[in-house]
Amino acid sequence: MGGAFWVLMLVLCSGFRSKFDLAVALLPDEATLMAIGKELGVPGWGVNGSFCTWPGIRCDGENSAVEELDLSHLFLRGEVDLVSELAALKRLDLSGNSFRGLIPPALGNLSELEFLDMSMNKFFGYIPKELGSLRNLRALNLSNNLLIGEIPDELGSLEKLEEFQVSSNGLNGSIPLWLGNLSKLAVFAAYENNLVGEIPENLGNSSELWSLNLHSNWLDGKIPESLFAMGKLEVLILTQNRLTGAIPDEIGSCKSLSSIRIGNNNLDGVIPRAIGNASSLTYFEADNNNLSGEIVPEFARCSNLTLLNLASNGFIGRVPAELGNLVNLQELILSGNNLYGEMPSSILGCKNLNKLDISNNRFNGTIPAVICNISRLQYLVLGQNLIKGEIPRDIGNCAKLLELHLGSNYLTGSIPREIGRLRNLQISLNLSFNHLHGSLPSELGKLDKLVSIDVSNNQLSGLIPPEFRGMMSLIEVNFSNNLLTGPIPESVPFQKSPNSSFLGNKGLCGEPLKSVCDISDQHNPYDLRHRVSYRIVLAVVGSGAAVFASVTIVVALFMMRERQENAAKAAGTIVKDEANNPPTIVAGDIFVENLKQAVDLNSAVQATLKDSNMISTGTFSMVYKAVMPSGLLLLVKRLKSMDRSIVHHQSKMIRELDRLSRLSHDNLMTPIGYVIYDDVALILHCYLPNGTLAQLLHVTSKESEYEPDWPRRLSAVIGVAEGLAFLHHLAVIHLDICSGNVFLDSNFSAVVGEIEISKLLDPSRGTASISAVAGSFGYIPPEYAYTMQVTAPGNVYSVGVILLEILTTRTPVDEVFGEGTDLVKWVHSAPMRGETPEQILDAKLSTVSFTWRKEMLAVLKVALLCTDNIPAKRPKMKRVVELLQEIKQN
Repeated sequence: MGGAFWVLMLVLCSGFRSKFDLAVALLPDEATLMAIGKELGVPGWGVNGSFCTWPGIRCDGENSAVEELDLSHLFLRGEVDLVSELAALKRLDLSGNSFRGLIPPALGNLSELEFLDMSMNKFFGYIPKELGSLRNLRALNLSNNLLIGEIPDELGSLEKLEEFQVSSNGLNGSIPLWLGNLSKLAVFAAYENNLVGEIPENLGNSSELWSLNLHSNWLDGKIPESLFAMGKLEVLILTQNRLTGAIPDEIGSCKSLSSIRIGNNNLDGVIPRAIGNASSLTYFEADNNNLSGEIVPEFARCSNLTLLNLASNGFIGRVPAELGNLVNLQELILSGNNLYGEMPSSILGCKNLNKLDISNNRFNGTIPAVICNISRLQYLVLGQNLIKGEIPRDIGNCAKLLELHLGSNYLTGSIPREIGRLRNLQISLNLSFNHLHGSLPSELGKLDKLVSIDVSNNQLSGLIPPEFRGMMSLIEVNFSNNLLTGPIPESVPFQKSPNSSFLGNKGLCGEPLKSVCDISDQHNPYDLRHRVSYRIVLAVVGSGAAVFASVTIVVALFMMRERQENAAKAAGTIVKDEANNPPTIVAGDIFVENLKQAVDLNSAVQATLKDSNMISTGTFSMVYKAVMPSGLLLLVKRLKSMDRSIVHHQSKMIRELDRLSRLSHDNLMTPIGYVIYDDVALILHCYLPNGTLAQLLHVTSKESEYEPDWPRRLSAVIGVAEGLAFLHHLAVIHLDICSGNVFLDSNFSAVVGEIEISKLLDPSRGTASISAVAGSFGYIPPEYAYTMQVTAPGNVYSVGVILLEILTTRTPVDEVFGEGTDLVKWVHSAPMRGETPEQILDAKLSTVSFTWRKEMLAVLKVALLCTDNIPAKRPKMKRVVELLQEIKQN
C-alpha cells in the first residue's frame, strides 16, 4: 500500500507540474509587489484577486509580468529600492509622494524602462549615472526634488529620450553638450536650478525640440540662433538669467511658436520684425532687459497674442496704431521706457484688454473719455507721464477696475465723484503729484474694498469726508501736501497711519498729527438745519437747565424722526426699484433633495440686491446672507462681473456644480444649488454663522478686549490644510486661498470656500484674465509673476501666509512692514532686524502659556517652509496637514 501511495503521488505531481511551474515563475514579481506594498503602505494592494488587478499595476497579458507601476500622488513614503526588481517594467511613475533619500542606482537595471517619473518628492543627492543604462527610456522626469550636482554625462547615451525634465532642484554645472546629440529630444526643462554657462549652440540640432524652459538659472551668453532652425519650437522660456546679445532674427522661422518669455536678462538690440511671422504667438515677455528701438508694428500680425510685456527697457517712439487690431490681447505692459506721444487711442480696439500699464514713459495728451469702452479693464496704470487735462467723468464706467494709478502727471480739475462707482477697486487709487483741486468727493467712501489711497501733493481743500470711515480695508493712506482742513477720521485705517500721511495740510488736526482739534473751528458734517438746531440749543443753555432739557428733548426727537424718515425713504426706494425691475430667473436648481422645499430662489436673488446682507467679498465673488421664507439661512455667492461670461456656458457650469455638490469633506464648502438671471450667476451654500477667518483674526482682534484663541486658530488652519489636501488629491488647484475665503461654522471649524471657481474659471478660454487667477493681494506666491499658472505649491504658499496671520494677528499687507514688504518678507527678514522668533508672535497669545508659545513656534517653522521662495522646497499639502496635526497632538 505504501508503494501505491507513492505511485499515486507521482501521478498527481506530474498532472500539476505545469501549474506549479507557472506559480514559481510568478513568484518573484508577486513577492516583490507584496514587499513594496508593505514598505510603502500602498492602498488597495493585496486585498482581492490577482496582483495584476491591483490599483496602479498593468501586466503583460501573456506572461503576467508587471510592465507598468503607477503610484503617483498617493502621499506615500518609504524606500523604493525594491522597485528595481520588477525587471519587465516599461513605465514607472512615483511622482507626487513624500519619498526621500537617494535615487536608487539599481533603477538602471530596468533595461525595458521607457517612462520614469520621480518628480515632486524629496529625493536628494546626485542623479545616478546608472540611469544612463536605460537605453529604451523615452521620458525622464526628476523635477521638484532636492537633487544637487551636475547632470551626469552618462545620460547622453539615452538616444531615444524625448522628454527630459529636471526642474526645481539644486543642480549646478552647465547644460551638457550631448543634449544636442539627442535627435528625438522634444522637451527639455531645467528651470529653477543653479545652472551656469551658455546654452549649447547645438541644442537646436534636436530636430523634434518644441519646448525649452530654463528660467531662473545663472545662464549667460546669447540665445542660440539654432534653436529656431528646425522651425518646431513652440515654447521658449529663458526668464531670469544673465543672457546677453540680441533676439535672433531666426525667431520668425517658428510659425508654431506660442510662448516667448525672455524677461529679466541683459538682452540688447531691437525686436526683429520677423516676429510677425510667428503667427501662433500667444505670450511675449521681454521685460527688464536693455532692448531699444521702436515697438515693431509686426506684432499686430500675431492675432492670438494675449500678453505683450516690454516693460523696463529702452524703447522709444510711439505705440504702433496696429496693436489695436489685437482683439485677443489681455495684458499690454509698456512701463519704464521712453515712449511718447498721446495715449494710444487705438488700444481701445483691444476689447479683451484686462491690464494696461504704460506708466513711467513720456506720454502726453489727455485720458480718452472713452477709455472704459474696454469693458474688461481691471488694471489702468498711467502714472509718471506727462498726461494733462481733467480725469474724465466716464472713468466711473470702468466697473471692473481693481487698480487706478494716475499719479505723477499734470492732471487738473477736481476728482470726479464718479470714481466712487468703482466698487471693485481694491489694489490702489493713486492720484498723487498732480494739480487737482477742489474737495474730496464723499462718494469715495463707498470704496470699501480699497487697500491703498494716495491723493498727496495736489491742491485739494476742505474736509476729509466723514464717509471715509467706511473704508475699513485701507492699509495705506496718503493725504499729505494739500490744503485739507478739519479732523482726521477716527476710524482705524486713518488713526494707525503715520503722521507723514497727513503732513503739509495746515488745517488738518487729530491724533496722527498729535494735535487736538479746536471744536469751534470744525465744520460739522450735518446740513445747515442741524447746525441751526445746535446753535439754538447752545443759546438756550444760558437760560437755565430746565429750558435746556426741554429744548434738548425736542431736538433729539426731531433728529430721531428725521433719521426714521430717511431710513424709510431709502428702504422704499429699494423696494420700489425691485418691484419695478424684478430680475428674471433664467435657470436655477437645488441639488439637495430635502432642501428643495425650503429654498426660494427669488428670495436668494433679492438678498444679493441689498448691501446690508453682504458678509464678505473676495477676488471672484461677493457673499451674502439670505433668509428663506421657510426660515432657512443660506450663503449666496454672487460671482463678480469679470466672471459672468461663464453663464453663457450654462450646461458646463451646472454640470461642474452638480459634481462638486457630491464632494464629501467637512472642510470644503460645496454648493447646494445655483441661480442664473440676466448676466449674473449665484451659487447657494449652507449658512455658516461665524463669519470668516479674516474677521476672526482682524476684526475681533481690533477690539480692545478679546479672548485669546490660539487653539481655535490652530484647529481652523488645520481644517484649511485638510480641505486643500483633499482637493489636491483630486487634482484640483484652488485659485484664491486667503483668510477671507475661509468660513467658520457653528463650532468654529474651518470651511474653505470658492472651490467651484477652479472648475468654472478657465483663463485659457477667455473666461478670466491672466492676472485675475492670481488670487488675493498678499497671498500670491512670487513665482506666479512669471509662470502665470496656479499650482499646488502656490496653494501651499498661500496657506503659509494664513499660518503667519494666525501667529502674528497681522494682515498680509501692512504699512508697518515698510514699502515693498509684505507679511512673508517681514517674517523671513526678522533675523536681519535682530528679532527673535518670539518677537514676531502675537504677544497676547504667546504669553498665555508655555504650551501655546511652544506650539506657535513650531507652527512658525511650518509657515516658513510653506512660504519658501522656491516652490520645490515647500512641503506638499498632505505633509502640511501631518506637521500641524503632530504639533496639535504633542
